[in-house]
Amino acid sequence: MKLKARIASALMAAAALVITALVTAPPAASAQLTEVTGFGANPTGLRMHLYVPDGVGARPPLLVAVHYCTGSGPAFHAGTEFAALADRYKFIVVYPSATRSGSCFDVSSPQALTHNGGSDPVGIVSMVRYVQQRHNADPERTYVTGASSGGMMTNVLIGAYPDVFRAGASFMGVPFGCFATTDGSSWNSTCANGRLVKTAQQWGDQVRAAYPGYSGPRPRMQIWHGTEDATLRYPNFQEQIKQWTNVHGLSQTPSLTDQPGSGWTRTRYGGTGARPPVEAISLQGVGHDLPQSGMAAMAVDFFGLSEGGGPGPTITPTVTPPPGDCRVTYTMNTWNTGYTAAVTVANTGGAQLTSWSLAFTLPAGQTITSAWNAAISPGSGQVTARNVAYNGTIAPGASASFGFQATHGGDTAKPSAFTLNGTPCTPA
Repeated sequence: MKLKARIASALMAAAALVITALVTAPPAASAQLTEVTGFGANPTGLRMHLYVPDGVGARPPLLVAVHYCTGSGPAFHAGTEFAALADRYKFIVVYPSATRSGSCFDVSSPQALTHNGGSDPVGIVSMVRYVQQRHNADPERTYVTGASSGGMMTNVLIGAYPDVFRAGASFMGVPFGCFATTDGSSWNSTCANGRLVKTAQQWGDQVRAAYPGYSGPRPRMQIWHGTEDATLRYPNFQEQIKQWTNVHGLSQTPSLTDQPGSGWTRTRYGGTGARPPVEAISLQGVGHDLPQSGMAAMAVDFFGLSEGGGPGPTITPTVTPPPGDCRVTYTMNTWNTGYTAAVTVANTGGAQLTSWSLAFTLPAGQTITSAWNAAISPGSGQVTARNVAYNGTIAPGASASFGFQATHGGDTAKPSAFTLNGTPCTPA
């Protein structure tokens, strides 16, 4: 009997331990992607999927994440890091899904490019309003990001709805209005191929015309593009920079240039901190394949959503020369319709350069066809020459040289100004 009593006592003690463990163990994560219907005005019948992490605060931030052509909200949820980052930093994510043929968003119609004009943007803004009402999301911390068609939609939403979004991050996009059409088509080859070039003022005017009379603050913008993008070509990167710096009343000369990753060049405009008005990241040798690992985290950090939730991305800065600490020699050999240019960049300062990026503007009609000792993109307009692996270091008093061959339409003038790592240089 004593043995039976001891066994019963042990079993009861074990049961008590199990019950205690069940009571004190943290609950399993229950957050999952859910579809929402009846969220408000939705002229084009978009679908809405919502991700609300466990443990969000009483006034959570909100991110709209917009998919690429042929994609969907659930696919973008599964294929990007935004949901995992939402779990970490406790913000809500809305994933819209396009319903038209090809699953591309409308970024071309007059309705889409006008504030409250109709089409897909109205449906997406309805999703935002729904989450703000049902989940008490913070209107002052509402952001948008997207890739390809979603990157273009990011530009559209930031341009036409500056009263709704506080910042955007566009991966592989084009400027607001670049895809505009009037014939009902949804594809603009001129824009997609990077052949639609405008002045910064013209691009900025397109944004301002989308919401006449708006005088409030403009959303901050982060721009991502690969130099080898064959779908929405790389010149669209610079055209976006022109547009959003103009919208913010900024110079196109960067306030800071650094390299947050191998082959990445980041420029900041209007500030040198982590959240400037405009930030642009160029990815050398990368095609139409964004965002890649770690890029979503940098977008979230740009929004400010990572504050209090962990460290931001590690940055390896590029040494930037003080004004006047560089000199550029530019020699041309011209013929009927072409020329070659030999360029020498001299470090006249006292600090060693660990990498260099020389920006200059080619006169109209000049187009680069090949280059040596530097990677140059795009081929015309405002171009940037970046060092290759073997000539990135320029010691004080030393220089680096590169050259290129180009065609011209009759104007054989030289560029009038040069900037090295965002700082003006003295022409020789």
